[in-house]
Amino acid sequence: MSENTPPSAFNPMPPVIVALFAVIAGLELVFSLGTLGLFGGADASSWRFLAIERYGVNTSLFSWMLENKHYPNEHLLRFISFSFLHQSMISTAVSCALLLAIGKMVGSAFSGPAVLAFFVGSAAVGAVCYGLAAPEGAWLFGSFTGIYGLIGAYTFMMWVTLKVHNAPPGQAFSLIALLMAVQLVFEILFGGTKTWIADIIAFFTGFVLACFFVPGGIGRVLELMRRK
Repeated sequence: MSENTPPSAFNPMPPVIVALFAVIAGLELVFSLGTLGLFGGADASSWRFLAIERYGVNTSLFSWMLENKHYPNEHLLRFISFSFLHQSMISTAVSCALLLAIGKMVGSAFSGPAVLAFFVGSAAVGAVCYGLAAPEGAWLFGSFTGIYGLIGAYTFMMWVTLKVHNAPPGQAFSLIALLMAVQLVFEILFGGTKTWIADIIAFFTGFVLACFFVPGGIGRVLELMRRK
């Protein structure tokens, strides 16, 4: 038998993305089974809403923390935990599909800790800005904010690639422009809670964070920016 192993038809998914997917999908499975009455008893149907209430970001609660200068750990945890909770199975499915697609591309160029920083760090910064700018009593939950952080890192990858090949670097921002346009249309047609604030801040946070994780660091980025 030949010792040469044929190459895999698929590139492996970054472990950190697999772990994030497992947490998000696992929670959704528990909530969905509970809603259907297949798991957890009579109270299980309310688990999703109780989890959002306890682990989601709420602007009124954030205002209370700022006014009282009191930041309990269980409330600070919300700026991370909100990313793993969703309103429905459909929302979770869309989030997981985007997470796997964008996460695989970003994970092909950055380390596991960097990918985790893009997702969690960007989501946290976006949530803080949302808490400052959104109306009182508004809620933020779901992994879209963290995914926008990954899109920011992916955009940075594209920007660097275009710079290296002397192509117009502005093309790298076509994806975020499209997504923001779609989100704006939905906001106009159906209303919303201004979650685009968290998303766009997370995008730019992911883009900036990528500058520090790229080989050569910020010095390499400044060198690229000086190119005509």
